[in-house]
Amino acid sequence: MATNLAIDDALLEEALRVGGRRSKRETVNEALAEYVQRRKRRGLTRLFGTIDFRPDWDYKKARRRAS
Repeated sequence: MATNLAIDDALLEEALRVGGRRSKRETVNEALAEYVQRRKRRGLTRLFGTIDFRPDWDYKKARRRAS
């Protein structure tokens, strides 16, 4: 999809230099992928403290196949 964006030239040049990508397209795509990944991880942190912990649960036993 072709899209016209007003991107800060200095910021894009720095991202090109730091990221080591060959083109602006590669740089922007990588930046978007990192952005999405970071947001998904941030959403996972909201789950901390919402799952009950069972100190008596035997995880080794749970891994064994039922015979």
